[in-house]
Amino acid sequence: MSESTFSTIDYIRSMLAITAFFLIFLMAAPVILFFLVITLGKATNYIMETIAPLMVRPVLWFSGIRFNIERHAGTIPCPSVFIINHSSTLDVLTLLALGLPRIRFVAKWEFQYNPLFFLLGRLTGQIFIRRNQSEKAIAQLQEACKRIKEQQISVMMAPEGSRKHPGIIGPFKKGPFRMAMDLGYPVVPVYFEGSRELSPGGTLLTKSGIVTAHIHEPVDVSNWRLDDLEEHMTGIRRKYLQWAKADKEE
Repeated sequence: MSESTFSTIDYIRSMLAITAFFLIFLMAAPVILFFLVITLGKATNYIMETIAPLMVRPVLWFSGIRFNIERHAGTIPCPSVFIINHSSTLDVLTLLALGLPRIRFVAKWEFQYNPLFFLLGRLTGQIFIRRNQSEKAIAQLQEACKRIKEQQISVMMAPEGSRKHPGIIGPFKKGPFRMAMDLGYPVVPVYFEGSRELSPGGTLLTKSGIVTAHIHEPVDVSNWRLDDLEEHMTGIRRKYLQWAKADKEE
């Protein structure tokens, strides 16, 4: 999809959504920072589960996007390692809109170059890694494991690493799955349907439409071993390819 496919209405909606995002963020940030400081960070779970979804819902509305959540599992285990398909600029909004319990995000190191993102990210315990330096990324994830385990929090990661990858579902990296094994957490696949078609990345523009987050059955990793890790990763990626194929055919 190229930018030329966006209509005048899409441009207007997108500009309104971008404006709304920054205004809401600028107004909410001082309040969030205040509560984080006076509670010594204990308000983080409430902010991630309740405040963040409320902040992004108006942005999605201005974009003309209806966001749905479909659970294909009876109970979502907590804590877990949640994984997502990462192929759209909209992922920033849809991740926050999920409002998952006790969740923290693994994000690229460069997000911290924005002082406000740096402050909010650090105070809320988000995890920043140098994705282009695999050894440092692994070391940073291993360091984060101890805190994650102690606090019994869930983690959200994108096994593709970057949204800029070949094909609909890019190659999977080992990081999320190694972390799940180290923590003893199940892996919960989340598939975003429709986001790539509305906003494929490389632009803040988006079409109006429907995005559905499919939360699938958790995958038990208790019997996984390092020598069969690739096989398990391939099996999970194959499911994402099937979901993407079904999405495309609809």
